[in-house]
Amino acid sequence: MPELPEVEVTRLSFADRIAGASVTGVRVGKPLRWPLGCEPESLIGRHVLGVRRRGKYLLVDLDEGLLLWHLGMSGSLLFGPDRSAPQAHDHFDLDTNQGLLRLNDPRRFGAVVFAPSEQSVEAVKLLGHLGVEPLNGGFELDAFHAGLRKRKSAIKQVLLAGELVVGVGNIYASEALFLAGIRPTTRADRISRPRAEKLRLAVMDVLARAVKKGGSTLRDFSAADGKNGYFQLEAHVYDRVGEPCRVCGTSIRRIQQGQRSTYYCPVCQKP
Repeated sequence: MPELPEVEVTRLSFADRIAGASVTGVRVGKPLRWPLGCEPESLIGRHVLGVRRRGKYLLVDLDEGLLLWHLGMSGSLLFGPDRSAPQAHDHFDLDTNQGLLRLNDPRRFGAVVFAPSEQSVEAVKLLGHLGVEPLNGGFELDAFHAGLRKRKSAIKQVLLAGELVVGVGNIYASEALFLAGIRPTTRADRISRPRAEKLRLAVMDVLARAVKKGGSTLRDFSAADGKNGYFQLEAHVYDRVGEPCRVCGTSIRRIQQGQRSTYYCPVCQKP
């Protein structure tokens, strides 16, 4: 599943190339998670002002309104001059005079949604519940620790919920908790302020390094320029069950939390 680093890498791979483009055509394929919310033809003639990210959403700003793109569980974007016929899993095309932006999504849990503005009902429904961004300087210790103290769930589940900080998906939650030395099953309200600070710094470090590495390509993720990511090659715990910890040599363990696999080192990570 594409997480924040993969979405940010995708944004960086085409944002500059599509900025200023004029929409020349729109193709809607099989239904995605949510409907587009407007007539496709109404987007023709609009201009792309830029591309932003909010959590795991890409916001393509137009001179009138914006398009919110979500990659779901298996989605990826491709932007370029290739206008070949869509394949079975190509479900949305935004054609411009600077290239074609195409959403490929085998499972169709992704979406493209039009909103008149970021303050409109359509946008607030998708973005209004999201926590702070971890990479723009707004992720502060006081608010983070205060939020942890109000939650009795396991810390990994709190990170995945995205209400305190956005974009820490399954891969990067496991990695950040390892760097912070915190067991994934530890109750959030029992994490001290010093440990919360270690976790905050670990979240920012892991996500920033993942962006630099192009994200993680575990199955079929690639950025909008076709490039794969390589962060998974330096993971400390994720998908390394039974392998020795890179720090202490103890075998990495795996448990299930909320139907997701969690990986940790029983020695380096304390309850």
